[in-house]
Order: sequence, then structure tokens, then C-alpha cells
Amino acid sequence: MSVIIDTILEVRDLNRNFGALRAVDDVSFKAERGHITSVIGPNGAGKSTLFNLITGAIAPNGGAILFNSQEVTRLPIRGKLKLGMARSFQITNLFFELSVLENLRLATQFLEPAHLAFFPIGRSKRAIEKALELLERFELTDQAALRAGELSHGERRRLEIAVTLASEPELLLLDEPTQGMSHSDTEETAEIIRALSKEISILLIEHDISLVMDLSDHVLVMHQGANLAEGTPETVRNNPAVKEAYLGHA
Repeated sequence: MSVIIDTILEVRDLNRNFGALRAVDDVSFKAERGHITSVIGPNGAGKSTLFNLITGAIAPNGGAILFNSQEVTRLPIRGKLKLGMARSFQITNLFFELSVLENLRLATQFLEPAHLAFFPIGRSKRAIEKALELLERFELTDQAALRAGELSHGERRRLEIAVTLASEPELLLLDEPTQGMSHSDTEETAEIIRALSKEISILLIEHDISLVMDLSDHVLVMHQGANLAEGTPETVRNNPAVKEAYLGHA
């Protein structure tokens, strides 16, 4: 009996040049629905550029992107967000002067019909309910009235993931979610990501190799903009080229 693989995202021969620099060089891979697919590689490998291409922040020079079997290669960010693709950023992307609740309420406004944009905030019941739900889920209820700029680094990163989930995406792209975190915050965020993967598909860029190997179902290794290797964490861990380039011989 054959196994049916349900692919939520397919990238085919994607490439992007910046002048003479080939930042993404004919990258191809598939991300399965309900799985955590991770992209690893050193700084300059092309990981964030790949995310920018997938989400529509920049346009590719060639190749194709399919989301739920629909070609979305040239679709802008908002169009992909409407289809169910959302992304967090490596650099904090919050309104520091607004409260935690207000950051979430602004993000969840996406769920409301466009005509409610000109009505008082109190009319946005679905947005408010979703914001309160996310506060509780990410254990930020006690910080709801605090300005986002007053949160600890770990709390900010949790809020960023919560903001990304406000649009109720099918595919969540996380760009270095544990960057700069303490060991305890990293473990807590890993548990959040593991729990989320039971509900939505996750595409993850992460510098912490041990975390990637622990969380991922599938790993793509990039080197100088191109695919170096991919497969299960065990396959990638034992790949000689990956050991040489990233993981060391130990």
C-alpha cells in the first residue's frame, strides 16, 4: 500500500540574484502538511532570502512556489497571508510603545471584514476574542497591559509568534525564533513550536542545530545559496558534507 504525502508547500528551482551574487541558487524542496521542516546553514547561506521569496517580500528571478498545489510565485505578502501563509521575523517586528494586547488586537484585525475598519474597536469582536485567546495560550495574560518594549527578550519572542498566529495561518514560517534567548527561554519556545506543529505546518530557520534535530521532521541544509543536503534529522546528521561544513566531525 503506497503512502500518500500531503505537500503544503513546494519550492521548485527557486533563484534570486543581487547583482553578481546568486543569493538563492535553484533551491527545491517540499514541506509536508503537519510537519516541521527546518532550513539550516551558516550566515550568508541564503536562508532569510529564501523566506523572503516564499512569503512574497521579494520576487524571484526564476523558479516556482506552490502553496496547497496553487502557484503563488509572484503573489505579494498580503495575498499569501490571505491564503494561509504567515511569517515571523529574525528582527523584532512589534510596536514597542503599544501594549501587548494592542499588538495582538491590531494583528487579529486581519480576521475582521474590511468594512469594520472604520468602526469603533469595540465592534471587532472576533479580533478581540482571538487576541485574548492568544494572550492566554502564550502565557502573556499578566503582561497584557504592559508596553511590548517592557517585555523580557523571551516574552517578546513569544509575543511575536502569537502575533504571527493572529491570522490563523495553515503554514507558519519562523525565522530564528530562539535567537538571543536564554537556555530556559529556548526550551520553552521549543515546546511552543512542538505544540503548534500538531495544528499547523511549520517552516523553521534556526541556528541551534541541536534544537533543529530534536524538533524537525525534515531538514534542508543550504550552502552558498544552494541545496547541500536534505532529509530526516538523522540522515542530515550523518551526511559527510554536512558534518564537514556545519556540524563538525564530532
